[in-house]
Amino acid sequence: MAEHITFPKQPRRLPTVLSPEEVARLIDSASNLLHRTLLMTLYSTGMRRAELCRLRVNDIDGRRMMIRIQQGKGRRDREVPLSPKLLETLRAYWRWMTPKTFLFPGTVKHRRADVPISSNTVWFACRQATQAAGITKHLSPHTLRHSYASHLLEAGADLRTIQLLLGHSRLEHTLVYLHLSPKHLQAITNPLDSLELSNLEQVKHPRRLAKK
Repeated sequence: MAEHITFPKQPRRLPTVLSPEEVARLIDSASNLLHRTLLMTLYSTGMRRAELCRLRVNDIDGRRMMIRIQQGKGRRDREVPLSPKLLETLRAYWRWMTPKTFLFPGTVKHRRADVPISSNTVWFACRQATQAAGITKHLSPHTLRHSYASHLLEAGADLRTIQLLLGHSRLEHTLVYLHLSPKHLQAITNPLDSLELSNLEQVKHPRRLAKK
């Protein structure tokens, strides 16, 4: 029966993560204020590309220093902290763009309209900045989400907090970032280093073979 056929397992690869220095280069390489604000918002909040496109002006709570992400994956709402540095950029962006409903408005027939921005625009902003920054890693807007989570972990945030900030339904989805954090991986003592071994000078060298 077809339903009893075992399908081959798909290879699972670790996601790409940028260093903090690479993130700074990426943001500084944005071609304009819109692209810079898009990249900063992605990295500062860890939100998904679709969540960014639907973000509304009234989702930014400058008084409480929080950003509300409505109806994320799984149709769940969540809040993430608002960075003071991002708030400063958002205010400069708002004075320039003056958005009404959606924080990042898109276009209709090549004219600015009060509709969500296209995900292609977010992709283009990321690709353009990647090339301008001279970063050779394969990047996407989701790379900034992975980098955000990995850098939070290295800064001391616990996995449960990161799970809530990312909007993961299960903790096991967040565990992948343990594999991406050099700080956590290097903190483990290698079992080889605990062995009492003889001095290298006492080790006999094999006879070298004659070269042809």
